[in-house]
Formats: sequence, C-alpha cells, structure tokens
Amino acid sequence: MKENLKIWRDKNGIPHIEALNESDMYWGQGYVHATDRGMQILLMRILGQGRVSELLDSSEESLKIDTFFRKMNWSGKTQGQIEKLSAQEKSYLDSYTEGINAAFSKKVPWEFKLMGYKPEKWTSQDCIMISRMIGYLTLAQSQAEMEKLFIEMVQANIPKEKLEELFPGILGGLDIELIKKVKLSERIVPPDRLWGIGAPRMMASNNWVVSGVKTASGKPILANDPHLEVNRLPNVWSEMVLKIDERYMMGGTMPGCPGVLVGRTPDLAWGATYSFADASDSWIEKCKDGKYYREEKKQWIPFLQRKEIVKRKKKDAVEIVFFENNHGTLEGDPFQEGCYLATEWAANESGAGSVSGIFGMWNAKSVEDGMNTLGKLEASMNFVFADSNGDIGYQMTGKIPKRSKGNSGFIPLPGWKKKNDWLGFLSLKELPRIKNPKEGFFVTANEDLNKYGKSDPINMPMGNYRADRISNLLEMESDLTIVDMKEMHYDVYSLQAEYFMKILKPLLPETEQGQILKDWDLKYSADSKGAYLFEQFYTELYKEVFGTADIGEQVVDFLKTESGIFVDFYKNFDRILLSEKSAWFNGKTREQVYKSAAERALLKEPKEWQDVQKFTMTNILFGGKLPAFLKFDRGPIVAIGSRATIHQGQIYRSAGRDTTFLPSLRIVTDFASDDMYTNLIGGPSDRRFSKWYNSDLDNWVAGIYKKISPDSEQEKIGF
Repeated sequence: MKENLKIWRDKNGIPHIEALNESDMYWGQGYVHATDRGMQILLMRILGQGRVSELLDSSEESLKIDTFFRKMNWSGKTQGQIEKLSAQEKSYLDSYTEGINAAFSKKVPWEFKLMGYKPEKWTSQDCIMISRMIGYLTLAQSQAEMEKLFIEMVQANIPKEKLEELFPGILGGLDIELIKKVKLSERIVPPDRLWGIGAPRMMASNNWVVSGVKTASGKPILANDPHLEVNRLPNVWSEMVLKIDERYMMGGTMPGCPGVLVGRTPDLAWGATYSFADASDSWIEKCKDGKYYREEKKQWIPFLQRKEIVKRKKKDAVEIVFFENNHGTLEGDPFQEGCYLATEWAANESGAGSVSGIFGMWNAKSVEDGMNTLGKLEASMNFVFADSNGDIGYQMTGKIPKRSKGNSGFIPLPGWKKKNDWLGFLSLKELPRIKNPKEGFFVTANEDLNKYGKSDPINMPMGNYRADRISNLLEMESDLTIVDMKEMHYDVYSLQAEYFMKILKPLLPETEQGQILKDWDLKYSADSKGAYLFEQFYTELYKEVFGTADIGEQVVDFLKTESGIFVDFYKNFDRILLSEKSAWFNGKTREQVYKSAAERALLKEPKEWQDVQKFTMTNILFGGKLPAFLKFDRGPIVAIGSRATIHQGQIYRSAGRDTTFLPSLRIVTDFASDDMYTNLIGGPSDRRFSKWYNSDLDNWVAGIYKKISPDSEQEKIGF
C-alpha cells in the first residue's frame, strides 16, 4: 500500500479512497478494483482478447466467443490511443494499472488458480480495450442486429409497403434486388451464441435532472437508473468514493477503467443512459478472388487479411482469417464470388477520448464543463448534468458518422460507390444538447432526442413511454424531493398498456379474464393478474399481425422469446399495432385483429405477474453450474415492471441464454447536501465468501436506499 493513502469501507461496504494527489487516488482505485472485482476484470480481459478457449474452456461454444471478440479486434491498435493522451493522463492511467498489479501481486482470485491461469500484468492498453467493450456490448450491437434483421426481412420477400410502414423515413437508398443478393454468414434467426460468460449486456436506462425551481430544497436533483443485465454476480457497477482533501468524486465505476462514469463531485452531478444513436453501418461489397470492387477507378482491390491464432486447451489451435477494408470486417469469404456485408463500428479504434473525458470530470465544475468534458466519450450515451450553481443540462456523446444526404445509416448501401462512405464524424455541438430547458427538468429514456441537435444521429430509438411517464410525473409536481425520485424509480404504471387498453377495453368479453383486464390499474406490480393477461394479449397481437405468411409465427415467437429485437425496438412494431389501418392487418380492421388476439389470450388461466417474472443471479464465471447450497448464485428474484414502465422489468432469452433488463444501480442526489442515495443489485465484491458479495440485494428489492457520503468522520471498516 502506498504511504499517505487511506482505503477503508463505510458501513455498507463501499470503498473510500483518500489520497494526497490524483496519481495516488487512481492507484488506489486500481487497487480496489483488483481487490473487490479481480475476477470480473480478468474475465473481461480474457473475453476481450479472445482467449477463452486458451485459458478457460476449449468447447466449440468458447471458440465462437473467441471468434467474435477476435473479429472485433478491440485488443488491437491500442497503443496509438495511449499516445493520444496527455502526459498527465498517461501518468494517471499508469498509476491505475500499477494499483491493479499491486493488488494482484498479493492475491489472485482463487478461481483462476484452480484453472491454472496465472494472469499477466495489467496494462494501460487493457484499459483502452475495456473502454471499447463497455461502449459496444450490446449498445451499438443492438442497432447492428436490427439492421441485419431488416436484410433478412427483405430476403423473405416482405412487401416494400410493409417495410416502409415498419421503418418510416429511414429507408433512403433501398435497393431490394441488391439486398436479396447479399450472402449472410450470420443470421439473427437463429443466431450463434456470441458469448455466454462475463461480458455484460447493456441496454436502456432512465436519467432525469430537475432544476431548483421545481424542488423543495431549491437546488437541482439528479436521478439515474441504468437498465442493464442484472442476472449476474457481481454487478456491472462498482460503487466508490474518491477524495483529496475536501474534494470528492463518488458514484458508479466500471472495473477495469479509472474514474467515475455516473456520480457527482461537490460541484457537478451526472447520469448516463444509452442514446441509441447509430454508430454502426454495413456496406454491400462485390467480391471475387479475395478482392472487392471500387466503381470510381474500376478497380478490384485485395482485402487486408488479418490472421488470428486461437489457442485451445488440450486441442489444436485454430487459425481464423478476417478480411478487412475501409468499411470494416467482411462477413464472408471474398474468394467465393458474391455480395457480402462489411461492417464497421465508428468507435472500433477508440479509447483515448473516453479515458480523457472520464479523467477530466475530477476538475469539471459546471454543467458546461461536464457537457464539454464527457462530450469526448466515443461511446454513444445521453448524459444529464446538474451543478451547484443551479444549472442543469443534457449532452449526447459518441463518435457518430456523418453520412450523405438521404442516408440514415440503417440501410446497407453499395460499398463500391464512394458517395456512400462516411463523411467524417459529428462534432460535439452538432449532437443533441440543451442547457437549462424552460420546463425546469430534462429526461432521457432511450427515446428520440434528435430535435435537440443539429443532426439526426438516432434512427431506431426505443419508445417514449418511459420518458413520457417520467415527464408527466415531473410536470404535475413542484417541491420535488429525493423521496419523490425514489418512488419514481419504482413506478410500474404503463403508458403503453394505457394506449392499448383504450382500444381493447370495449372489445373484452364478460368473462373472469375479461373483467380482470377491465379492472386492471395498468400497473405491473408483482401480484397483478391484469399485467399477466395483458402480456398474453400483447403476445397474441404480435402473432396475429406479424406472424402472418410474411414473417411467420415461428419467427415471431423466436424474436420475442429468444432475441432482444422486440425488447429494444418495440416502438416500430407498436406504431403499427396502434394504427387505425395498416397493410400489416392484411385486410382486417384493427378491432377484428384485437378481438381475435384477445380471444386466444383470454383462454389462459390468470396468473400473478410474479409467477412469470422470476430470475436467478448467477456467478459470471461458473454460470449456474455449482450446487445451490454454495450460494454463488442467488434467487429467485421477482422482476416487477415491464418494457415500458419506469422500473423496467424484462426477462427473456438472447443468444441462447437467459437475460434481463432491470435497474442495475439507482442513484439520487440533491445539491442541498453532499450525500448520494443508491441501491445496487449485488454488492461491492465479487468474492463469494465476502460479506459484501451480495449485500445490497435486499435494499434493491425493498426500495431502501443507502446513503453514501464523503464525510470522513463516519464509521470506518478496514479494507
């Protein structure tokens, strides 16, 4: 341990780091991350490097995982990002890695010793790789999946009229005959399992900020609850308090990366959601003889071949060749003549901006500072801010491509035409942003926020139900308090259900099930039978409308139960389901469609919502394979809420495994004090036999918030 560095826990197990300077502070953060979350960060590195087959398990499934991560190549070209950092930022990053290595020199997680893995030293390049993984899994990836599904729909001969209704305003440049020629090596239906361990699936979230004009304290209040995959232990987030003299920074950190991603200082608070900006594009490439065509010079150009050797435990190594050009990595073999997709994520070779932005938040004093500082992040996020001066604001971040007029980024266009190339990247001030909105508050919940910018980076947002519900509650109230924010975090009223029930209610039969739905309060509470029956109706409605000969009921079932397509992009489908008329109704009236779906749904025996909303939190390394009495896994836990409630509560399968989207961490802070109130599904440590392994779960379930304070006079527990 460094001299003059104090590390201790408060009564809730939250680590506090007190240092004399920033370099030592980040050393301490690295030390704590390696001590509390050593298994987590080493597993993330193994995944990111594509070494699961080499170090953990040599199954065919692991080879697929490694192939995915080798294809993304996040561990490559990291040194160039290090060189972009200032000398001071490099020194902070070095200090953070030294802290990690100091902890590992004392103790390596016993799980890896059992597997015979002796970790290499942690490096600054590893931090860059982790920052890329955080930015993509599965934020940008979800957009790419939807674009792939569109291609499959075109190839399944879905009529153009129906495609335009499902994806309005973003099909510029659509060439149906060309898309039909594309050979897909990876399909959404059914998908290969990309990864099954360690890497978190990140999705959705709420954040909102309220000006002092609407609060009881007269000071701004900020609330955030990132909706991530929570059926895993440890939690994605690691809470921490960093302090030098009287200055502090506290909140949610991401193990493997320095700094605080969501939290506050004495001057500034910030919270994050995913923006759903389109930062990933595909192009159609004409290929033959290992080459791709370019129209401008009538040339056939050889692909760059990147060869990767995947070592495998007790098996022969496998060589994988990836073919790359200016449009990213090809999905297919260019030596087999045909049309294939090449796909690129704009932030694929990033990291310096994100690291610089996170470091800069220590000295950021105002909303304007926060917008400009976190605006450097290459990952596509929505940040809301509040400061001690009383200002509030919002800034989208991300490395977002500029595209030619009429090109939304959703449709794969001919790669051989130069006009379809990216035209650079949007600047910070072209992205959606606002300071001190006239309403006195600002909300983001993954909805369409393009109107706040000079560009349209979002082409496939989630629905506005959650955002509208939050806004409605904030509009109705004044003298808002922290208690109000906590209650909103647990709100399970569904605006989505309200809109559908207006149409459905007059059509309901005079039966027990029909009466339950008529009397339903539109809340997805644990004991609600109305919520259960409505979801049965909603599922049958999907089958009735989209499970036609066009898509097929089996495909609709798969997309709903085994993918995130309907979870993420329900807005597009709901737009059709709520329409008075639609080509997707296939000549029926909306009432006929609803009535038919209701007749099938209401044959089901009523259940309480909690009967179908249970999940188990499994250890990220052992994945539910150990006996229950060892308590590496915890559950069952009931997930209240739905896709469209403030308290999001979604359980489904994706890429062959169970997954969830629920609030992973809840934060509320009022600038009337230096305190922050949080609860987290999990605990500070990934050590099963630590008292802090799952210490906050009961609070998370019950709606109890712990107080985190920078006050050094509080009870201290040894680290």
